[in-house]
Amino acid sequence: MRAASMTAPMTFSFLGESRHIGGWEVDAPRLWAYNLHYFDDLNAQDAAARRAWHVEAIQSWIVANPPLTAPGWEPYPTSLRIVNWIKWAMGGAPLDPRAIESLALQVRALEGRLEYHLLGNHLLANAKALTFAGLFFEGKEADAWLARGADILQREMDEQILPDGGHFERSPMYHSIVLEDVADLMNIASAFADAIPSTRRPLAALRPDTLQRMRAWLLAMCHPDGEISFFNDAAIGIAPSPGEVERYARQIAGVASPALPTSRGPVHVVRLPDSGYIRAEAPEAVLLIDVAPLGPDYLLGHAHADTLSFELSLWGERLIVNGGTSVYEPGPVRSAERGTAAHTTVEIDGEDSSEVWAAFRVARRAHPVSLTVDATDDRLEVACSHDGYRWLRGKPVHRRAWSLSPGRLWVEDRVEGAYRSAVARFHLHPQVQISVDAGGEGGMLRLAGGREARWRLASGTARIDECTYSPEFGTRMPAKCLSVDFSASGKSCLEVSW
Repeated sequence: MRAASMTAPMTFSFLGESRHIGGWEVDAPRLWAYNLHYFDDLNAQDAAARRAWHVEAIQSWIVANPPLTAPGWEPYPTSLRIVNWIKWAMGGAPLDPRAIESLALQVRALEGRLEYHLLGNHLLANAKALTFAGLFFEGKEADAWLARGADILQREMDEQILPDGGHFERSPMYHSIVLEDVADLMNIASAFADAIPSTRRPLAALRPDTLQRMRAWLLAMCHPDGEISFFNDAAIGIAPSPGEVERYARQIAGVASPALPTSRGPVHVVRLPDSGYIRAEAPEAVLLIDVAPLGPDYLLGHAHADTLSFELSLWGERLIVNGGTSVYEPGPVRSAERGTAAHTTVEIDGEDSSEVWAAFRVARRAHPVSLTVDATDDRLEVACSHDGYRWLRGKPVHRRAWSLSPGRLWVEDRVEGAYRSAVARFHLHPQVQISVDAGGEGGMLRLAGGREARWRLASGTARIDECTYSPEFGTRMPAKCLSVDFSASGKSCLEVSW
């Protein structure tokens, strides 16, 4: 269950910013305004205590937002609001005749503006809203909504949920959102089982094995602190926490939580081959590796130039990270956060490995190639290259190799082909303190809990740079980055030991 976002009558807190609104036209970033129109607070923690506020907000919204006005009637916020109003009503809250009439108008408007131009999680949200409305209302029009929603779900679930359980946009945050969507749909399908035509019982797209695979994928992509990793667009607090999503999914599925597989030795490896991620655990360590394509070629709005990046936790604390996501508004911050330099990977000639542009666009993009994985009970060896810099004059290719064993992570980067400059960046969590020995080729990494790891260079020249870390929307925290300029031989080698 989501945290409350309504803190007082007509006062809302989203993305780290709280506002009291006198009307529904607010001068705020687009994502904040979208959140305002979702009505997530209707079904958030302790929502019953705020019911009077919710009734007031619904009535105010109906008056202030005539049909098809932006942004409230745009298809995505309309989809989320339809679902939230129906869930609220099914929980025993009062939707009066005026609100019921408005709800029906919203569904009709949505049906005529489905987001086929965006696809992905947006179209899934549209189909979910049509399905909810088709079950909640009665009559031929409602039957048509249900049929259309179910048809879209059937097609899109097969397309969007990969065989390893991951959502095809390769964002742990959006995977969590879609996992909650699937659980919601299974829940309402169960509640209205008698109302679903025999040809759609159960709704064919809502298979228990799909939910189970999605649960296992999310578990594999989380750090020991219980929160998601930051690959592509990802931030904490947009989706319910992984623990909350899992509790809900377990309740709906009636099946125990998935467990990560183990091995006879100290190193345990989980491969997610269809989405392109690898999780490895060694004593005190969790390593998450990105050898994934950015996403489906026709849908890269949430992609970052993060190919061959990784994240590392030690003793349950994040140590090496990617930069995260704080904004969706177009501009220098959005561009920087999507860029290669904001990730724990290699930047060549000051360019991004994939050409991210505007707020949600990608031109030339990197493709992982030549992946090899050698996993034994006591060691993981992974190597992979990508072709994202093939358009540069020297056609350089970045190849990275990871070696994880008890007490040690070795990361070797090579660039083959001509280039002017290459730097491997290892972004550190803001609570990590880094020191440099006198020779500049090693030092210590002190975590917030007081434990220390050692870093050492076998090739390359190190410096400590300032960077930012964005674990939530609206939050940019100062942090440190260990940057390694490549040696003359075209190589960088870093060892972290503990």
